[in-house]
Amino acid sequence: MMKLIIPLAAAALASTLTADAFTQPPQIARISARPFLYTSLSATSDENEPLPEFDDDEAEVKKDNEEADKFLQKAEQLREQIRQMESQIGDDRRARYVEQVENDNNNNDEDEDDDTPKKKSLKGKRILILGANGRLGSMITRYLLRTHGSEIKEAVAAVHFVGQATTRGYGRLSYEVGAEDGVGTIGSAWSSEDERNASFEFDPETMGGYHLNKLRIVEVELLDPVQVQTITEDVDAIIYCATDFDGNRPKAVASLNAAFLFRAIANPTKGRVEIEGLRNCLEGLTATLSDQRWKEQRRMAKYVGESAAEVAAASNTSTSTKKPTDPTQFVLVSTCPDAFGNFETPFGEFNGMKRQGEKIVLDEFPSLSYSVLQMGKFDDNFVQEGQELQFADAEEDTVVVDGVICAARTEENVQKAEQKRINRRDAARAAVDALLNEDIEGKKVQVYTKVGVTDIW
Repeated sequence: MMKLIIPLAAAALASTLTADAFTQPPQIARISARPFLYTSLSATSDENEPLPEFDDDEAEVKKDNEEADKFLQKAEQLREQIRQMESQIGDDRRARYVEQVENDNNNNDEDEDDDTPKKKSLKGKRILILGANGRLGSMITRYLLRTHGSEIKEAVAAVHFVGQATTRGYGRLSYEVGAEDGVGTIGSAWSSEDERNASFEFDPETMGGYHLNKLRIVEVELLDPVQVQTITEDVDAIIYCATDFDGNRPKAVASLNAAFLFRAIANPTKGRVEIEGLRNCLEGLTATLSDQRWKEQRRMAKYVGESAAEVAAASNTSTSTKKPTDPTQFVLVSTCPDAFGNFETPFGEFNGMKRQGEKIVLDEFPSLSYSVLQMGKFDDNFVQEGQELQFADAEEDTVVVDGVICAARTEENVQKAEQKRINRRDAARAAVDALLNEDIEGKKVQVYTKVGVTDIW
């Protein structure tokens, strides 16, 4: 028989334990967070006993104050040195930044010799075509995408409408840009409605060079300043070929368009795309370019640590952000004086309105770079496309009658009996090329490919 031997200390401890000791949770000791010194004082001293007083040596206090003053003076000296260094660094930063901006403005991405003049480029630019649903506008959109689609950021085709949005002109634009050149399918006449609808899928072999991924289509009422300002945001250049006329006749008369006709009767002195619509677009472009300048100033201010106003005053970014490689900012497509007869409209004389629009571009927005193209009469039947573009200085052919700019027919023009003509596809090429043509920037020129006998005198 084995005996269980328990040590004396263990037996004593076991004798003090009860059954509750094994069922109740253990009590956790609470430790006071008060400092030991505070606890000991409060436990041993009388509450009414005053706290001890400490007699400081006056000499030591004076010495400490002198050392503190020395540290304060040294700290102020260091702060002054830091301010001077920051000011110097700010000037250096600004100088380096301005130098960097100038270098960026004067350098193309391509490796060229220093003596090579920098040319205009559409690389990374957003181009807005106004009147893209017209015959000329759709051809301009096509030419821009086919020739510069690989380098531009985006081509924005603005479809102009009056009153209520319409699909008028979409078929022409879709055809010109090649959106219908893909693989098409259409169901039989007895199939369901969904199957009967025609559809087109992208064909990389046929449409690979169309650059339709760079095309964005927007609708706009050009007489609404808010809509125009919206579509001109972040735009680098505009080609303006929108018009209220079909030839020299208002569309209200030429096509019996109810919306145009109502506008002509209700308010004959307003609602002219050639005047009010043009001005809205110029104002919108000016605003977006001003916003770009402000963003540039803020970016520079953040870099050098100063306010945008100080940066604008210390640099030339407040005047213009246009680089030598930037395209011409506004291209206006107008008509030659000898292209059409001077049709009287409720809005004014046809040629007079065209000259008035040109004057707005030339005189009212000096901060914009521009080219005004007076196109010869469009002739797609008897003038071949692909001919060399010819330019001539525009002639002053206006006269002011009762405060209104009107076209003036001269006896010399009547005796000449000549008329400049151009194929629309060549006109589209001229409009896009004007974005990069330095020779005609800031000028009003006549554009044509052939001179023939006039048909308006």
